[in-house]
Formats: sequence, C-alpha cells, structure tokens
Amino acid sequence: MYNHRLETRDPLRPALADAIPRAVVAVSASSTSASWEHAPHQHRKGQLMYTLRGVIHCVIEEGIWIVPPQCALWIPGGLSHAARGSGAADVYCLLVDPDAAGALPQQCCTLAVSPLLHELISKAVSFPPLYDTEGAQGRLVATLLDELALAPVEALHLPMPRDVRLRRLADSLLANPSDKATLGEWAVRIGMSERSMTRLLLEEIGLSFGRWRRQLHVILSLQRLAKGESVQTVALDLGYENASGFITMFRKAIGQPPARYLADRASISQHTPPAIALLDYYK
Repeated sequence: MYNHRLETRDPLRPALADAIPRAVVAVSASSTSASWEHAPHQHRKGQLMYTLRGVIHCVIEEGIWIVPPQCALWIPGGLSHAARGSGAADVYCLLVDPDAAGALPQQCCTLAVSPLLHELISKAVSFPPLYDTEGAQGRLVATLLDELALAPVEALHLPMPRDVRLRRLADSLLANPSDKATLGEWAVRIGMSERSMTRLLLEEIGLSFGRWRRQLHVILSLQRLAKGESVQTVALDLGYENASGFITMFRKAIGQPPARYLADRASISQHTPPAIALLDYYK
C-alpha cells in the first residue's frame, strides 16, 4: 500500500499532490473511527475517490454524492467539496493533473469501477510520487486514464435546488425521508403553487418531485445497507409499507435489487486496508 512521504515527512495529501509534476498521483487512506468529517476544501488537480469499504458522503455545490463500496466519485479540479463518513472506510484517491483530464467528465459524477480499473488503481497506489513516466509505470498510468474515461456513470447523485423554498423542501425530506406528503401538500408548506413548484424543480434539478424523492431514498438506503442494516429495517424507516415495495423502487432506479447491487460490488476483489488515516490525509 502507499506509504510514501514528502520531504516534510507528512503523508501525501491533495494540497501537496498539486505540486507533483505527474499526470496522476495515487494514494490510499483509511478510517476506523466512528465518524469523520472534512470541511470544504479544493485543489488544482481533479480527484477520484474510490471506495473499497464503507460509504463516503460528499457535498458539492450542486448536490449530494454518495460513494458506496466499489464505486468512485470524480471531482474536477478547482471545485470546493466536503466529505464525511461513519464507521470503517478504506479509500483509494487519484489526483489527476488538469492537462491529463481532458477525456474525463467535466462535471462531478459517480463512476462504476470495473475489475480491470480496480486492478490498475490498486497498482498505481504502490508507485512512488515521481514514477518513471517513460517506463512501465507511466504506461500503466496512461492505460488507467483511458479506462477511467470509459467508466460508466452511476445514478448516485442527489441534485440540490438553489431556490430557498425548494431547498427548504429538500432539507426537510433529508431530515425526515419517511414523510409521505404529496406534491400538493409540499407546495402549500413552502408557499408555492403545484405548477410553479413542478416547473422550478425541473428547471433547477431536472427531476420531478416524485423522481427526486425516489433518488433520495436510493441514496439514503445505500448509506445504511452498505453498513449491514437489513432491507426490511431500511424500507420501513424510509416510509415503505414493506420491503418488497422498497426493492421494486430500488430496482427501477438502479437496475438491480439492493442485495445484488451491493454483492456485485463487494465481489470485485478483496483488498488490504490502506495505510494513511483519512483524518491525517486531509490535514
């Protein structure tokens, strides 16, 4: 695992990696604490956060992103972002120079990690910061970037509205996702007509109220299911009458029932826990 240090003997972190003249700098990090949180920060290089174990919750201006095991979040360089998690987490982070990121998405997105991409990232974290760009390590990094550009986007983003009234709606449902109030009832609560609320939601987040609430349930359920909670418990807490109703919703949104979705990602590989503590990594 990656345990190289700069001359200061501090662990390699995003702010320091900005100065390293390489297309990709790969590091690994872990946390065993009950919870951890990092204040908003940014760096010149783009960042890929690939979760091996645990679930990471990232907040960026335009929305909330959930990174379950065996998925990765791509954050283009220069964007302010905050991250938090609970329980044990193991993460690989790639810092990608803007000059090498031309084929990567220009917006934040959650990416599926194939077995090949997993192996490439796992190998890259063992490289020294100043790896040989003309040798085998440089060729592997080039292949890694090619594979990353081909990675399919996962629907694990919860867009957040900017309008103050809609933000109040969003914050209320985040705090109480089992609230079954209808579109009309919510419109009354936030002081809008149904038509205006529907139009503004589509303008700001591109989703209807019903689709946004379903996406909220997918995001929140993944946080809990990945920590081992039962489908039945999660379904009831989200306001479903039974587990089957929740499973149907999840399958329509993601394409797989929750148990299969998580099992597929958990089976990609076994791994050795990373060496750098997440809290130290972001200091």
